[in-house]
Amino acid sequence: MTKPPLTLFLAAPRGFCAGVDRAIKIVEMAISKWGAPVYVRHEIVHNKYVVDDLRAKGAVFVEELSDCPDDRPVIFSAHGVPKAVPAEAERREMVFVDATCPLVSKVHIEAERHSEAGLQIIMIGHAGHPETIGTMGQLPAGEVLLVETVEDVARVTVRDPEKLAFVTQTTLSVDDTIDIVAALRARFPAIRGPHKEDICYATTNRQEAVKAIAGKAQAMLVVGAPNSSNSRRLVEVARRAGCGYSQLVQRAGDIDWRALEGVENIGVTAGASAPELLVKEVIDALCARYDVTIEEVETAQENVEFKVPRVLRQPA
Repeated sequence: MTKPPLTLFLAAPRGFCAGVDRAIKIVEMAISKWGAPVYVRHEIVHNKYVVDDLRAKGAVFVEELSDCPDDRPVIFSAHGVPKAVPAEAERREMVFVDATCPLVSKVHIEAERHSEAGLQIIMIGHAGHPETIGTMGQLPAGEVLLVETVEDVARVTVRDPEKLAFVTQTTLSVDDTIDIVAALRARFPAIRGPHKEDICYATTNRQEAVKAIAGKAQAMLVVGAPNSSNSRRLVEVARRAGCGYSQLVQRAGDIDWRALEGVENIGVTAGASAPELLVKEVIDALCARYDVTIEEVETAQENVEFKVPRVLRQPA
């Protein structure tokens, strides 16, 4: 039986960003240096395949530092942690390595500098997300106020409207933040913003590639985990940009084939914490059902690389 033709628009860039690549490398190098087990506070990145792979190599994933023994190394996830966490690790004389993405650390430093200048911070982010918890935890309670929507901006109670600054979660959609930033500036004209948008280059690049595909693709498959903020944003960006159907899939087995019936062209991308191996798995599944022609849609080139901490580059 002849397979129906399918044009596959493959987004570039897609998948792993420099921060995720560095975080995974940190766990692997820590296991190599100190042996298993190495403890990791929270999922190192939001991807089950990556976490399971590292677990098989000797990583033990826990939610809190209290779940870790004093005598084994612990790694803090790429999303960042509140200041109280490394302070507690130091108090317990633990060996710890901070795998926080340097772009998230940049937001932490920004928030601290604003606070030192006497400003209260408003953070645009998602409640409960590890990155938001980590950023808000850089300063004492009440010094960072969270807003998720334009409506939140109207309700937020500040100490002094003349002494405010804002920061944003790095994995948000640029489109999501535009309206919230505009509402903040309208209500608090004196508010200070970052010199450069906090949303990371990789988040923006992946969203731009999706926008370039969405107008010509009948469906979009985004490879990523349901707890991955940047992956979920890619699904939303595709829908807003005119793609009729957009689905988040962790693995090829999650594809809803009924929803793709009659589709002649499809876009495929991956969130910043999804490995290329899972993208290939999805492409192979499409090739098994369709006569696929792949067209790569490249909107940017990435050559960013973040160094791992010095402690891991030194011999044991």
